[in-house]
Amino acid sequence: MREHLLKQDILHADETTLQVLREPGRAAQTTSYLWLYRTGREGPAIILYDYQTTRASKHPRQFLSGFKGYLHVDGYAGYHGIPDVTLVGCWAHARRKFDEALKALPESKRSSPVAAKEGLNFCNQLFAIERDLKECTPEERYQIRQERSRPVLDAFWHGYVPRNRKCCPKCVRSGNLVLSEPVGKIRGVLQDGRLEIDNNRSERSIKPFVIGRKTGCSPIPRVVQRRVRSFTVS
Repeated sequence: MREHLLKQDILHADETTLQVLREPGRAAQTTSYLWLYRTGREGPAIILYDYQTTRASKHPRQFLSGFKGYLHVDGYAGYHGIPDVTLVGCWAHARRKFDEALKALPESKRSSPVAAKEGLNFCNQLFAIERDLKECTPEERYQIRQERSRPVLDAFWHGYVPRNRKCCPKCVRSGNLVLSEPVGKIRGVLQDGRLEIDNNRSERSIKPFVIGRKTGCSPIPRVVQRRVRSFTVS
């Protein structure tokens, strides 16, 4: 199944924490990670999960060895630099962090032209365009993005980012690393009409494990393996 996954040219990836009880050689409080890799909107639906004890960048490098194409990801830098992989950033993740930064401000300042609000407006413009593209073919989507989305992304990268890279510490503290992301990742969605504006496809696929973590489910290793297999879809 992994072989079929890696033959695709567009994938999504995500990772989440996992606490495992009774794992040989590790304390019960030690944090482990579950990595997710799945196909995009086209082709067969293949979803694979990879349990690892760390969040080290070597894990996606090893799992994706042989893959050549586009990879939708969130803000984690561990995916950067994987050979033959072009990263596509998640604007839903960026929007959420800008929104959190804005809500963290005193209410009296939220109506002012602050950096977080300006960043949120850029995100809203991009998503408004995407709503108009739902029924478009990949070719149509690509062309319209060049006409409508590219100017927004150019203004964001050449105007907003230089102005606010240092003066929006709340955005950085809240985890919004979009101000320091590589330009190719920020503008990745422009490269192919099959690409998506967000990485929500991965987040939905990994959500059962996130819910399990929040409800206090901490499976032992064998259960982890069975559970991962049970959520693997092809």
